[in-house]
Amino acid sequence: MNTRATSANAQNPFGKQAIDEISEQLNPLLADVFAVYLKTKNFHWHMRGPHFRDYHLLLDEQGEQLFAITDDIAERVRKIGGSTLRSIGDIARRQRISDNDADSVAPLAMLAELRDDNLRLAAFMLEAHEVCDKHDDVATASLLENWIDEAQRRAWFLAETISG
Repeated sequence: MNTRATSANAQNPFGKQAIDEISEQLNPLLADVFAVYLKTKNFHWHMRGPHFRDYHLLLDEQGEQLFAITDDIAERVRKIGGSTLRSIGDIARRQRISDNDADSVAPLAMLAELRDDNLRLAAFMLEAHEVCDKHDDVATASLLENWIDEAQRRAWFLAETISG
């Protein structure tokens, strides 16, 4: 028995197809998380109006939460044997969530856009979860479950803030 092959398989039980398919889900997801993170910070920096403090702090908290998962997503791609994002250009090519470069956005429009973006993130995460399930990647699926909950929670907070 080849001990090296057994050891390598124990470290990475995924075949090329699984690595490719999971990476093809996680890399665009990572690009989308960066896009929503930067949009959240953009709106945080440009918030104004009578609810400035509350909205500013909410977006700062949500931005921190988004940024916190970026490293986990990229490292998960690497752990399974894939390659991940390398540059801002790579992010721009892969992201599915649009940027907002407007000079001025009304506060409630900011919150509504971020609510929608977080719901899209949750949907993309659910799609990635299905691919992980297909390949018995329980570790990535477990991470995704937590991130789905966080994205839905961010969307809920934003929705409730808007409806107030």
